[in-house]
Amino acid sequence: MVFDYVIVGGGSAGCVLAARLAENPGTRVLLLEAGPHADVAEIRVPAAYVRLFRSRYDWNYVTLPQERADGRPVYWPRGRVLGGSSALNAMIYIRGSRLDYDAWRDEFGCTGWGYRDLLPYFLRAEDNARGASAYHGTEGPLAVQDLRYKSEHGRLFITAASRRGALENDDFNGPVQDGVGFYQVTQRDGRRCSAADAYLARRPENLTIITDALATGLVIEGGRAAGVTYRRGGREETARAEAEVVLTAGAIGSPQLLMLSGIGPADDLREHGIYVIADNPAVGANLMDHPSVPVLWSTPAVKGLWESTGNAGFARWRLSHRGPLTSNIAEAGGFARSDPRLPAPDLQWHVLPAAFKEQGLTDAARRAMTVLVTLVDVASRGKLTLASRDPRHRPLIDPGYLSEVRDLSALAIGVRMARDYGTAAPLSKICAEELAPGDGVHTDHEIRDYIRRALVSTYHPAGTCAMGGDARDPGDARGSGGSGGPGAAASRKAPVGVVDPLLRVRGVDGLRVVDASVMPTLPRGNTNAPVIAIAERAADLITGRAPLAPLDPAEANPSPALAS
Repeated sequence: MVFDYVIVGGGSAGCVLAARLAENPGTRVLLLEAGPHADVAEIRVPAAYVRLFRSRYDWNYVTLPQERADGRPVYWPRGRVLGGSSALNAMIYIRGSRLDYDAWRDEFGCTGWGYRDLLPYFLRAEDNARGASAYHGTEGPLAVQDLRYKSEHGRLFITAASRRGALENDDFNGPVQDGVGFYQVTQRDGRRCSAADAYLARRPENLTIITDALATGLVIEGGRAAGVTYRRGGREETARAEAEVVLTAGAIGSPQLLMLSGIGPADDLREHGIYVIADNPAVGANLMDHPSVPVLWSTPAVKGLWESTGNAGFARWRLSHRGPLTSNIAEAGGFARSDPRLPAPDLQWHVLPAAFKEQGLTDAARRAMTVLVTLVDVASRGKLTLASRDPRHRPLIDPGYLSEVRDLSALAIGVRMARDYGTAAPLSKICAEELAPGDGVHTDHEIRDYIRRALVSTYHPAGTCAMGGDARDPGDARGSGGSGGPGAAASRKAPVGVVDPLLRVRGVDGLRVVDASVMPTLPRGNTNAPVIAIAERAADLITGRAPLAPLDPAEANPSPALAS
């Protein structure tokens, strides 16, 4: 089979690129996805996504035991289905802080990737039910809406936090990120809107999608990517690309495929008997994730979300797409700063009307609520390496949680802040008992020990094929993502970026990476919207279209708050 473009990975970025590249009817596009095309209730029903964890739709990754997290391995769910993780995430639509993208441009040499450059691509992707504005679009394929169901727990948290000084914020993607409120979600009329729903609902004839196809390697001829080998139905197949191969397999799959194909740290590749085509130590390095720690209370007087998800609740959802099953579970939350001198938030709250234990893998049938304290300005870095030259074997994942003490300190402050909100009215009236950390945890030492025992992933891996400018070193910026400020990690050298600002893989022609792995640092917030914006811009880079004109609402309405 011969195509112009072969795209490896049918997740969020892959769906965007497949649709955008196929807009030219003369362009032949192939999208390969390792998982199935699935239209099951657990994907369509917003509140059911936890049931997808450790199912056939989940890669079911687990990290190496984390030395600074009590020696525990941490579960990492990733979507193994058309739509990728957008088919099993919490649907929260967050872009991050403008400082994140300006740091990509200014501190990592990524020309064209500042906030002003990316904002028009966020808008191009978006169909926001609130209407068009300087910060939101309405003509894109990705549905963004307010929640149809909002639990009492979230309302009381917002009021309590505001009484403790937090700003009430109804748009975390607007001029100010700080504050508390309900999240907007990627839903359309009470149903999940995955990237596959948004971008592949109308499939043109020049777009071929092959599911259940595990990519096994890149075909590289004369220093150029000429195709992809993949396994499907027990047979090895080859798809050739006359223009480019684009990897959109995510922060785990993309570096793994590069290394399997001889692109990565030479010494490591040789240990596995892999012929080295391009020695690049940055492949698999710079692994980042947002760590979270749960704070739980029993709420016996308030009905739990799980009590409305039985047959009657499902029947209501089927008839009207309303009711508790339209909840994304992490309905409310917001952003805060562990130190008021920081230039942007470093903490995020996810408020759940349920007891979040064992990363959602245990029965939540107890009247309780959880505030997930999430660190979104992460200094710690890890790496991903091959376990074997066999593409069926999962790579070794070491996110290096809490390897920078600054991360532990910020989380400890976040836990104290969340507990403080729980003692404020009216939230305090429903919180009968603190279940975690619990009454026996008070001192800073005890809180830090609890964090090490309870730390979990927020499912936002990134950075393993990091982008960097030719004249810059991606490791020269501070671990704070360029924000600096109190407690910022010391500058440290890192390998040259895997891809350049055009997302081209260094050392091999005709090959790009377009997914969360190219992020030099993590945005402050959930990563699905940023990945979609990256892919929207990448489509213009690949086709040679002129980039969209930069936008900056701050220039029309200047305000000091816009710095966040």
